[in-house]
This record gives sequence, structure tokens and C-alpha cells, in this order.
Amino acid sequence: MNLDFSFLNWNVASAFIAKGLIFSVQLTLVAMVCGIALGTLLALMRLSGKKWLVAPAAFYVNTLRSIPLVMVILWFFLLIPLLIGRPMGAELSAIITFSVFEAAYYSEIMRAGIQSVPSGQVHASYAVGMTYAQCMQLIVLPQAFRNMLPVLLTQTIILFQDTSLVYAIGAYDLLKGFEVAGKNFNRPVETYLVAAVVYFIICFSLSMLVRRLQKKIQIIR
Repeated sequence: MNLDFSFLNWNVASAFIAKGLIFSVQLTLVAMVCGIALGTLLALMRLSGKKWLVAPAAFYVNTLRSIPLVMVILWFFLLIPLLIGRPMGAELSAIITFSVFEAAYYSEIMRAGIQSVPSGQVHASYAVGMTYAQCMQLIVLPQAFRNMLPVLLTQTIILFQDTSLVYAIGAYDLLKGFEVAGKNFNRPVETYLVAAVVYFIICFSLSMLVRRLQKKIQIIR
């Protein structure tokens, strides 16, 4: 094979790749924020002890965790326009899908974080007259977020990797940017190789940052 990477320069990166990178980062951040918010709500529902809250939350989490992400992406992209009566667009569909899907995984992380807080603190908050909501907001959730922060960030790195699956609905993500560049210059092999290196550098660097954060949290404890 005669590999030629000479066509890859700043102009190519700004014209084809930068747009995809920006969307991938935006998709990751929005899905992370919405997923953690919805996932925390689901975790609280599952820990409430009320069957009418536990059952739907457990069904939601177990169902989405048992279905491949690419299938969920296709479902939302194809079915939601039929329900609302108009096309939604690949980018918006991807944002909704990832937020809904990742909430199931963030939910299990948050549930473990909430359960890691000593029950004595919960009983003490009830003893001083706090309600369930006040206990969770002021006592449990701040500690749970700190305990689970490295795991939440690790899941976010996995989320960034999974954003490459939006190619299935034609959204212009980082991988799509490399693919378009490869087709324009007739160098698909080179662009896919560089794409793999870029994904590795980003994810490995973030993993190292998460590891350092985890060590700092351990030192604080």
C-alpha cells in the first residue's frame, strides 16, 4: 500500500474536520448534561421504594441498556418524524437519542453513588426534620456526585466515542468529517487511520485527566 498523508493540512482540517469535531463535542456535552439530569431523576425513582415510581424507572433503564445504541438512533430518526408529522433533522435527532439513551447508564452510576453515602447520614437528616427532597438535595446528592465523578467522566468519554455512530443517520460528526475529506481527495484509508489516531489522542488524554482527578479525590478522603 502506498499511503500518502501529504494532503492533510490545516486547510483540510478547517474545511472538513473542524465542523465535525465541534458537533461531536456539542453532542457529548449536551447528552452528558441531559443524561446526568434525567439519570439522577431515574435513580431517585428507583430508590424511592414506591412501586409506581420504581417499576417505570427500572423498565426504562433495563430496556435501553439491553438495546444496541445504533438501533435506538435509527428508531428515533425514523419514528419520531412520523409521530410529529415533520422531519426533525439528523443533528437534533442525535442529541435527543443520546440524551435519552445515556440517561439509562448515568442512572445506574448515580444509583451506586447515592447508595455509597452512609445510611446514617440519611437517618440523621430525617431526625432533624428534613424531607426526602431536602435530604437528597443537601446531603446525599453532593456526596454522590463527588464519589461518582470519575465514573461519570469515564462514561462521558465512552459517550464521545459512541458519537461516531451518528454516521448511520447522516449527521456530520468528527468521523463524517474525515470520511468526506477522504472521498474528496480519494484517500479514504489515510483519513480513517488519522481519524483513529485523533480519537485515541482525545480519549486517552481525557482518561489521564480522569485518573488524576480520581487520585485527588482519594487524597481528599
